[in-house]
Amino acid sequence: ESNLKVTGIDLLKSQNTRQHHTDGYNIKNLVVRRGQPFLVQVSLSRELRAADKLSLRFGIGENPLKNKGSLLSLKPEREDFYGWKISVVKKNGKECLLSVTSAPNAAVGKYNLHVKTGTNIYKPENGVIYLLFNPWCEDDVVYMANEAQRKEYVLNDTGYIYVGSSYSIYDRPWNYGQFEDFVLDACMYLLDKSKLSLTDRRDPANVSRAMSALVNANDDSGVLLGNWSGNYISGTSPMDWIGSVTILQKYYKTKKPVRYGQCWVFAGVLNTVMRCLGVPSRCVSTFDAAHDTEENLTVDIYVNERGEKLNSSLDSVWNFHVWNDVWMKRTDLPEGFSGWQAIDSTPQEQSQGRFQCGPCPVKAVREGDVYLPYDSKFVYAEVNADRVYWLVRKVNGKDKYTKLGTETQAIGKNISTKAVGQNRREDITREYKYPEGSKEERMSMQRAYSFIRPARMTPRSGYASTVEALSGPTQPMVPKEPATKTGLHLEITNTEPLHPGNPLEMAITVKTSTPGNWTIDLTGSCQLQYYTGKVQANLGTIKETIKLEGTSEMQIPLKIAPDAYMKTLSSLEDEVLILVTAIVEVEETNDKLTKETSMRFEYPPITVQMPETAKLYNDFTCAFIFKNKLNVILENCKLLVEGLGIFKMTTFDQGDIMPGRIMKSEIICTPTRLGEKKIVAKLISNQIKGISTEKAIIIT
Repeated sequence: ESNLKVTGIDLLKSQNTRQHHTDGYNIKNLVVRRGQPFLVQVSLSRELRAADKLSLRFGIGENPLKNKGSLLSLKPEREDFYGWKISVVKKNGKECLLSVTSAPNAAVGKYNLHVKTGTNIYKPENGVIYLLFNPWCEDDVVYMANEAQRKEYVLNDTGYIYVGSSYSIYDRPWNYGQFEDFVLDACMYLLDKSKLSLTDRRDPANVSRAMSALVNANDDSGVLLGNWSGNYISGTSPMDWIGSVTILQKYYKTKKPVRYGQCWVFAGVLNTVMRCLGVPSRCVSTFDAAHDTEENLTVDIYVNERGEKLNSSLDSVWNFHVWNDVWMKRTDLPEGFSGWQAIDSTPQEQSQGRFQCGPCPVKAVREGDVYLPYDSKFVYAEVNADRVYWLVRKVNGKDKYTKLGTETQAIGKNISTKAVGQNRREDITREYKYPEGSKEERMSMQRAYSFIRPARMTPRSGYASTVEALSGPTQPMVPKEPATKTGLHLEITNTEPLHPGNPLEMAITVKTSTPGNWTIDLTGSCQLQYYTGKVQANLGTIKETIKLEGTSEMQIPLKIAPDAYMKTLSSLEDEVLILVTAIVEVEETNDKLTKETSMRFEYPPITVQMPETAKLYNDFTCAFIFKNKLNVILENCKLLVEGLGIFKMTTFDQGDIMPGRIMKSEIICTPTRLGEKKIVAKLISNQIKGISTEKAIIIT
């Protein structure tokens, strides 16, 4: 009878998970956050006496060892062990209630709990405990003081990713679904796969860097395979995802990369992974983001004599690019660089031999401290490069280049994320950059330039054979906007809604603002391009000579007939944007100016009909209605719908929808979770690649 044995253990799951903000996870195991006490109820064969030896053992990894810190043996009221401690809350006969507090810098992952009494070891069922980062704990480096922010950046399982172009930004609803079945297990699998040491697992900077590498499949058969080719026959088109859940579940089941992703899919999945592990995280979209600038801070854009942009094999400006910001104290850096850190899992270039990017302090980007780890030069260039336009002409069978001008304020615009607690876009450009033209911006730029090698003055074209030598001084340290003698200004707009099947009606407005009579040659073109800046089709060009006097302006229409683009539009797998490029030259002064604007097509909406509230486990009907208000047949329509905590991802094949016809689909929903839940719907067809909508319902 003196031999003390454990007869049972209750991990008090519902009580602990409420305290730890982990009650959302759909998993039978206990999930807790580090640095915060949780309770364990131990049932014993007899009452606990002072002389009894009782210890709780937490082991992490394949072969837990005490001297490696991977086996923690905790005895009540003893000094702490690697920052962990345990105390007896109350004894009641054979029952003993213990409180366990893990270290606020404990390694994140799965721990096996055993209870040792004398020589007996008791192994409870479901004795695997998941330990996460804790933004509610002041001693954790991911601590976030503001409750509304924690709700958004850690606990919100839905959101928006901003896409389109700086001319027309739109929100794509995205289900992060960090609490869904197998998502936490998928994240734990990634942690194990990362081969991070136990010490590295304590630090969110190392964990987030490893996750940025593992969300792409490039060097470690990670979660998603990137594909920008336009051919997705052997997988799912990047446009067809509406959330991360299906992707992570599929990956966890097969342990093989899921096909296919593009930047917003990589960012959506990485956001899920970071929130799931307990690191505050947000998706960040930058419009007109520079890529592959070789860290020289210029992007060369080539246009031909018709004003059409040419596809260069080297650098490019993406209409938008999406990455993530994660929140943490950077203990490895000097003071002042904590807070948001940029990480990016879209495979663009290798960092330390792997496709990974970040964490890069957002403040380092703003201040121009681009020597700080990790990858701050790369992130800085994405939002700060200059765009240099070159005219390419054939002279005696060889390409001849003439510089048309430099835009210094065209890159890294409208940096956007979802606002805290609201369904709207928040512009966070000021967190990444000082106002263009301000004294702080110039100082930050000078600082950055001192760490980045200066730009060459010749175009770095993928097909440059002979390059016209450029006279004049080399580039000043801080480039300024060129001032023209005529006060020349260009604007590009659409004059009618851009509906597929209708003529595309746009206009180029030319303005002058200095006295004099000016003869201006205008060249304009309209093309279809992917969001990566890759041109897919030339639709039409205009060439006109106009006369302006003093302060005046003239609007020149540019109209494209449906026949010129509908065939291309229907044959492409990706969403395309309408790119209008204008080049003007003043004959009297040789002043040149170039401008480009990308616009997106506009689509009729999907409406969702359902009650505003519903009761837990009580069925309700949700209807999706779409009227084809376009002048074209929408072929091979598919409706994708998902509601976290309501129903799994479902696809309806709708066939062809004729102009004027109405499509209606219904789904019976059974809510399994309380609170505000969102239903996301997306319609795709040959002609249109993504009309999406979402609607919220309160489950009581």
